[in-house]
Amino acid sequence: MRTTFNYKHLYYFWVVAKEGGITRAADKLDMAVQTVSAQVRELERSLGYALLKPSGRGLTLTDAGLAAMQQADQIFQLGEDLPALVRDAVSSPTVRLAAGISDGLPKLVVRRLMQPVMGEPHLRLLCHEGEFDELLGDLALHRLDVVLSDRPAPGNANIKLYNHALGTSPVSWYGTAAWVKSAKKKFPASLAEVPVLLPTGHTAVRARLDHWFEQHGIRPRIVGEFEDSALLKTFGESGMGVFPAAEWMHDELLAHYDVQRLGPCEGVKEHFFAIGTEKKVQHPLVQRLLQVTIAAA
Repeated sequence: MRTTFNYKHLYYFWVVAKEGGITRAADKLDMAVQTVSAQVRELERSLGYALLKPSGRGLTLTDAGLAAMQQADQIFQLGEDLPALVRDAVSSPTVRLAAGISDGLPKLVVRRLMQPVMGEPHLRLLCHEGEFDELLGDLALHRLDVVLSDRPAPGNANIKLYNHALGTSPVSWYGTAAWVKSAKKKFPASLAEVPVLLPTGHTAVRARLDHWFEQHGIRPRIVGEFEDSALLKTFGESGMGVFPAAEWMHDELLAHYDVQRLGPCEGVKEHFFAIGTEKKVQHPLVQRLLQVTIAAA
């Protein structure tokens, strides 16, 4: 397919945008300022829009420039990865798995979900943690082989993704021995009296926890909210408050943190999904991940 612009011009624009000015970009490229400026103007002419505008002593992106920069980032990042991919393909018999990890997924759960592939002798595992929507975009661009998440991918007519349910786990409340002793007698009503730590709203389970509190007529004394599940457990172990966690990782939780189980969060479950671009998975390591069984209760 013939394009209306030159990729070399796009590359010069990309460097200018990253460096924040034509002079700095010219130094990085070891080229004359006039040459770099001319190349960027050629790109703007071919696209029909201004991509850069003056900002103080430097340059900033226009709306059109922001759109072009997003595409250029993807194009040239793939280009930067190409030599390593080719080298790895011929130098060793590695089996590569690029997995996206939704930031709402507890780290101990991730480790257990990944356990089926850890015995692969030639494994090269690339884990990318990030926001759910960004990971789905990378998956659609085939920069990831699979995304592990606490929620399914939403329907999208433009992006064909497939949800593979890995199972569910009941949720229970945990805390230090002191808080468990204090809250045990009147549990769960005691959650209105003892300090409570919760995940933030970016996790799928938070809405279920809020509904559970409402159903039981409990106004929790929330003293902390955490995006990172490991931080939540660390502060829970320090005695800051009681916290919810998936029972599926009960043994690992007690082995890594000095906490005890307070009681069940009845009716609330965490859900786990592997999201891919194929209905019938072809990648052998992703196939192994789908063999994970999480007992629902």
